Amino acid sequence: MQDFHFPDVKALNGAVALSHLGIISAEGPDAASFLHGQLSQDVTGQSPHQARLAAFCSAKGRMLASFTIVKPEPETLWLLTDAQVLPAVLKRLSMFVMRAKARLSDAVGALSAVGLVGSQAAQWLGDAAPAEPWQASPHAASGGQVVRLPEVFGAPRWLWIGPLEAAQALVQALPALPLASWQWLDVMSGVVRIEPPTVDQFVPQMVNYELVGGVHFQKGCYPGQEIVARSQYRGTLKRRTFLLHGHAPIQAGQEVFSAADPGQPAGMVANAAAIPAPDGQAGTAFSALVELKWQALEAGWHLGSADGPALALGTMPYEVPLGTSDD
Repeated sequence: MQDFHFPDVKALNGAVALSHLGIISAEGPDAASFLHGQLSQDVTGQSPHQARLAAFCSAKGRMLASFTIVKPEPETLWLLTDAQVLPAVLKRLSMFVMRAKARLSDAVGALSAVGLVGSQAAQWLGDAAPAEPWQASPHAASGGQVVRLPEVFGAPRWLWIGPLEAAQALVQALPALPLASWQWLDVMSGVVRIEPPTVDQFVPQMVNYELVGGVHFQKGCYPGQEIVARSQYRGTLKRRTFLLHGHAPIQAGQEVFSAADPGQPAGMVANAAAIPAPDGQAGTAFSALVELKWQALEAGWHLGSADGPALALGTMPYEVPLGTSDD
């Protein structure tokens, strides 16, 4: 297989509107406690200076959505998720509000998300730029909230969420960053986002969600909590998510096959993006976060079928612990 050439991400600079993401607004005195009982995260303990990842699971412990949660005000939370997943998830969450003093709504038309990368973005943010991953702070000049994201190859990244008009002004104030570059950086960060093809496919640990802070094991009950806890403490987890690279187009939901067991799928693509070309646009090679049977990790991998395009195992940005051979 040919070598893969990654761009110099430290040279990336600018802002991009994250049109593939949507925002649910949860407001009211019971908003945090309601979400605390529905998600895998400790929402009631979240401070305004933190952003937190969370999974919304079915009763069988499978992820229906992934969220990045920001708390701009004591009785307001913003939940960033895949825009195409949002309508069904909002409808399902709203079914459980009942008597809770909380109001959930699609914030489309009111709020928007912008991705920021590089030194010029840091200069624009100024003192409002959080220094550590998953720290959050208000950006008074724009009326938005800023979240520090994990670096990729040393490149600083931030997520800005705020009023739509301010988002449009922000994108115009900084160099344009291709959306393809941002999506590739997201894949390389190792943090999975649930997309329509992967709804109801993964227990959180299958996509390493507890490794990136998306599961709180002491918070109490939520839908699917028993299965998530059993996967954690009984050594039953046989699947993890890893980075793979290939020269054929890769899409979320595609099956991946192992040379060690070619008769059945060994994994599924969670997220994928084209590796940016030197001009910043999407290139012809691809990177993907793929949920795999870890026991055959060193085997050859193929996309779509046992004789499909070859895939190469990449390096995750954090350690992925594996179970024992008799799990």
